[in-house]
Amino acid sequence: MEPRPWHDQYDPGVRGTIEIREVTLPELLRESARRHGGLAALRFLNCEMNYEQLDGEVDRLAGTLRALGVNAGDRVAIQLPNLPQTVISFFAVLRAGAVAVMTNPLYTPREIEQQWNDAGCRVAITMDFLFASTLTELADRVPVEQWIVASIPEYLRFPLNLLAPLKLRREKLLADVPDRPDVHRFLDAVERGAPEPLPGGPSFADLAALQYTGGTTGRAKGAMLTHGNLSSQVQQLRNWMPHLSTGEETFLSALPFFHVFGLTVGMTLPISLASTLVLVPNPREIKRLVDSINKFRVTVFPVVPAMVNGINAHPAAKSLRVDSLKLCVSGSAPLPEDTLRRFEELTGGRLVEGYGLTEASPVTHVNPATGKRRVNWIGLPLPETDCRLASVTDPEQPAAPGEAGELLIRGPQVMAGYWNRPDASQETLRDGWLHTGDLAEMDADGWFRIVGRKKEIIICGGYKVYPDEIDRVLMEHPDIVECATIGVPDEKRGETPKSFVVLRPGAKLTAEQVEQHCRAELAAYKIPRQIEFRSELPKSSVLKILRRVLVEEELAKRESA
Repeated sequence: MEPRPWHDQYDPGVRGTIEIREVTLPELLRESARRHGGLAALRFLNCEMNYEQLDGEVDRLAGTLRALGVNAGDRVAIQLPNLPQTVISFFAVLRAGAVAVMTNPLYTPREIEQQWNDAGCRVAITMDFLFASTLTELADRVPVEQWIVASIPEYLRFPLNLLAPLKLRREKLLADVPDRPDVHRFLDAVERGAPEPLPGGPSFADLAALQYTGGTTGRAKGAMLTHGNLSSQVQQLRNWMPHLSTGEETFLSALPFFHVFGLTVGMTLPISLASTLVLVPNPREIKRLVDSINKFRVTVFPVVPAMVNGINAHPAAKSLRVDSLKLCVSGSAPLPEDTLRRFEELTGGRLVEGYGLTEASPVTHVNPATGKRRVNWIGLPLPETDCRLASVTDPEQPAAPGEAGELLIRGPQVMAGYWNRPDASQETLRDGWLHTGDLAEMDADGWFRIVGRKKEIIICGGYKVYPDEIDRVLMEHPDIVECATIGVPDEKRGETPKSFVVLRPGAKLTAEQVEQHCRAELAAYKIPRQIEFRSELPKSSVLKILRRVLVEEELAKRESA
């Protein structure tokens, strides 16, 4: 790759060009197990599993999958929260040569049916309570032939293995597994698998995962991520963070593994570093996050802004010890400066913002891990990642100097295309460039910041307004904890900005005061003319604010009026 201006901004020891090893994800796990077999790999409540044990469990489950008829390239659904079984399942599916289809446990029957039929999943690994409550009724509508059913207490030790079932059953998080030839208990499936490694294995170019996008603009699409994509991403991130030490780090893995951010930064990256993964199934359990940082001396913590806000506001955060955290990486939404500073004061850790998308495995940009950073900027492209800005009106032309343009990305982490969607693949991947749909600005030194999405641009009387720019200004107000801006119809201007605002507990703010705050930072045509205060904003399962839901609610309200 030719030198780029951002290479000069890298931390010492970070190279713009790196040699990508052609090693698959299961091979990365095997390397960690051979070199650091006795180190703790997974911690969940009172369960502790070292790398030798994890690698052995993966081998046995992979053997059982083969015995159940899973062949190279077959798709296997994994519908689990962050548990030891999830890590075992993901690497076992890949070691068997199959393709993992990570599925949100909160999906409705309609969403599951759509995803598993689109992927053609022959085997599904899921939870007992999900199978009992939702999946049994789907059996005739999905192509699944074999079910492997996990249970939360399976890997717990005494006394939790006896006490946990009582509590879980009361909370309807435990259910009986039916005795059927096509239904297999997870531990049984592991125990009966051959302990010897399978011959052969996937290649660097083989498909590893179908990672489905959220479907915010229509039917969800399966991004085809190869072993090369995911392994390259791990190697890029390891190069970006040279201060992390193999065999010495502890990651707090609370971001869901069914989301690509959690999958990569919370699972595969720490596995390659022979780190300990502290598993938290629910990222909304703020006290548990705080307690885990203290108890396990967490050093690396992938987060989203909603988690940072939650920790900042939680009374338990005052008990945080401030000498373990080295790095926290935030993605999915802009991170306000006040929120960042407060978090760093509480934790003593460094918090940096990054950017990514499902189609890029997902990380493409991030602020330096130790050196200079820019708040409200997504940072610099990762090593071996090339970027350019295209004109919004003509993607074949570059954006004019000083203007925002659509962010285009090229690199080894970019997907092979969309599953069964050649039309969408051709639209998104052109001449080797991934068209992100996000609008960005780049300065002369190669720093990038996101200003909005092409589909979310608000046209006010002919002027372009970017919702992210308004939200950044709103979040600078000390009484605003969350916000989201959308465009709503306006008879005179065509569209006008409307902002939804969540205040800090106990704060009092009027719409006029919010507008006045914006006037100091925004041109008159960008100021939101409508302000709606809410107690909370709609969020996805990974705590990302859903603007599309706000748009749908607003349109429905206007239609009914």
